[in-house]
Amino acid sequence: MNIGFIGLGNMGAPMAHNLLKAGHALRVFDLSTGAVAALMDAGAKGADSAGGVLQDAEIVITMLPASAHVKAVYLGDDGLLANVKPGVLLIDSSTIDPLSAREVAKAAVAHGNPMLDAPVSGGTGGAAAGTLTFMVGGAEADFAKAQPILAAMGRNIVHCGGSGNGQVAKVANNMLLGISMIGVAEAMALGVSLGIDAKVLANIINTSSGRCWSSDTNNPYPGVLDNVPASRGYSGGFGTDLMLKDLGLATDAARQIKQPVILGALAQQLYQRFSCDGHGGLDFSAIITSYLGPQDKS
Repeated sequence: MNIGFIGLGNMGAPMAHNLLKAGHALRVFDLSTGAVAALMDAGAKGADSAGGVLQDAEIVITMLPASAHVKAVYLGDDGLLANVKPGVLLIDSSTIDPLSAREVAKAAVAHGNPMLDAPVSGGTGGAAAGTLTFMVGGAEADFAKAQPILAAMGRNIVHCGGSGNGQVAKVANNMLLGISMIGVAEAMALGVSLGIDAKVLANIINTSSGRCWSSDTNNPYPGVLDNVPASRGYSGGFGTDLMLKDLGLATDAARQIKQPVILGALAQQLYQRFSCDGHGGLDFSAIITSYLGPQDKS
């Protein structure tokens, strides 16, 4: 299938590579000419602008940083909707707020283009391995058409309901993830400060009612688990600034519909402070260092 792909960052580039490996023909664009060149070396065709990916495209996929970029690419005076042929399926895999996703999709449908919001979970490792989870919002028939394409990039492809619901699932899940990581950090720091061994405490939590992904898969306490960010100075993983972005999307969306998210808002403020202190590039589990003394951080 002929696919246009816009946005070749840390997530978009490996996703595009997997589409090539699956035998699809790609025409790609990114503001980074180096990123475009790397995909061309792998067999894609390059475009000089976002609109340039539309040539022969049957589907267009975007993976962009934020709502403002998505709106500019789709709704701008020379954006995709100003140039795309009716009938071309549009898939946005960016993580943005649900209301913006619905606004763009409404404009796309009015132009004659079906559109899906399909944010992902799984990080750069999942993008490279083709094991991402796609949370997809949009019409059932459009989801069915897109599913084989998404399956080239992910392992779990979930239809979440109507337009914007993919983004709803993503921001709700990641808000809970941010809250749970802070909870595990506080519990681990408290237990160790009171004298229990960190590994013993983690084992108890992970076989008891406190168990969660933040405790058993990405435990934030140094030395508890191997091959997690806490074992390598909190490098890699899901960055603090990315978590801060998702918490901001959740709290902004909640504000617009007047839905209280008290713990989500507190988590957003804690990560904002942590980022302002210069830790935005660390894995979000590094929030535990806010609770540890110098002797506990190694």
